[in-house]
Amino acid sequence: MKLYYMTGACPLVTRIALEWIGKPFESQRVSRDELQQEEFLKLNPNGAVPVLVDGDLVLTQSIAILEYLNEKNPQANLLGSTIEQRFEARRWLAFLNAEIHRNVGVVFGTHRYADQEATQAEVKAKTAALLTKQLGVIDKHLEGKETLSGSLSVADAYLYVVLRWAGLMKLDLSGMKNLNAFFARMEQNEGVKAALRGEGLLKKE
Repeated sequence: MKLYYMTGACPLVTRIALEWIGKPFESQRVSRDELQQEEFLKLNPNGAVPVLVDGDLVLTQSIAILEYLNEKNPQANLLGSTIEQRFEARRWLAFLNAEIHRNVGVVFGTHRYADQEATQAEVKAKTAALLTKQLGVIDKHLEGKETLSGSLSVADAYLYVVLRWAGLMKLDLSGMKNLNAFFARMEQNEGVKAALRGEGLLKKE
């Protein structure tokens, strides 16, 4: 398998999953300019990462890739070992991908939604406030829990990556003790640390 990624972006979720699976894989960093070049567009006409290539199969879209990895590697329990755990994992994956990730894109790309700087600032501030509220929902869900679904899953990997973005956006999550404890636990996970090292985000020990 070969993973195409941009450092710190959503393919980090897939990389964590691949580390948890524990099988060898290749990875190739792609620059923002390369996303729009003909060679990469042959893999993904949308000009976006992640892209996962497995033999003749070319996969795009994070959720589809994570589902594929789960089905191909059932022993890894990437979505959980029970139907209840898998439902919960998929529920939170949907929320993270369709709601939170979308709003992160707005904050990081306000220039795509407004031309005037004042309008961009307003869009960014309002979306950041919405993101903080949405993360508060997850903070409440995590009360008394260590994972989103009762079993460590790719939904937790996705939330971890989202929280890294929240730090870059300087969202004030200081009062969300459950999210902060979750983030600290994930930082100690060996698969997470290996994924961070793979992208140059953590110094080799």
